[in-house]
Amino acid sequence: MMIEIALVAFTTFFATMGPVDVAAIFSVLTKGTPSPQRRALALKGVFIAACILLAFALFGEAALSRLGISLAAMRTAGGILLLLIAIDMVFARHSGGSSTTDDENDEAKTKQDISVFPLATPLIAGPGSMGAVVLLTAESGGDWLHWGITVGALVANLILTLVLLLMAGQVQRVLGVTGLNVISRVVGVLLAALAVQFMFDGLSDSPLIG
Repeated sequence: MMIEIALVAFTTFFATMGPVDVAAIFSVLTKGTPSPQRRALALKGVFIAACILLAFALFGEAALSRLGISLAAMRTAGGILLLLIAIDMVFARHSGGSSTTDDENDEAKTKQDISVFPLATPLIAGPGSMGAVVLLTAESGGDWLHWGITVGALVANLILTLVLLLMAGQVQRVLGVTGLNVISRVVGVLLAALAVQFMFDGLSDSPLIG
């Protein structure tokens, strides 16, 4: 059961954060930047993203309760959002759900410090990953072990993202565009299945069906 929770959380965060895609975009945006500065940008960006996502993990469920949003509604809405991201991944398209838009990329190229925007948000801590954090931590239902495993999966993805950012140039050279798209499509299929399951769970727990 705990292994299943960990696998679902890790896969969901991997898909919504997209560490490999983030590393590829980071490599392009920091082309020509000295290595020490690139490392500093990577560390600062991941740290800020971690603060944002951990804040959602700590206070997301309380915010839902405060707003009168039920867990069933969050499951259904989160499932829809994740499904849209999964479809983009399978077809190798880019939207604002788990990556930057073309306009955001153009703006980022004019900035010297990209650690906050677009690296920390929306690349790492984007709408998809924020929604996934709230959804998966709310699923724990007050079980601290479940919550801890979910947050552990989040931290593992943040560490993986940092490692890939520090190796961004090598990652892009080794995988190439085709390799990146293959990974994206495989993870997208898994995310689509998880998204549909979230929607099924949300609808089955809703007053409309229950």
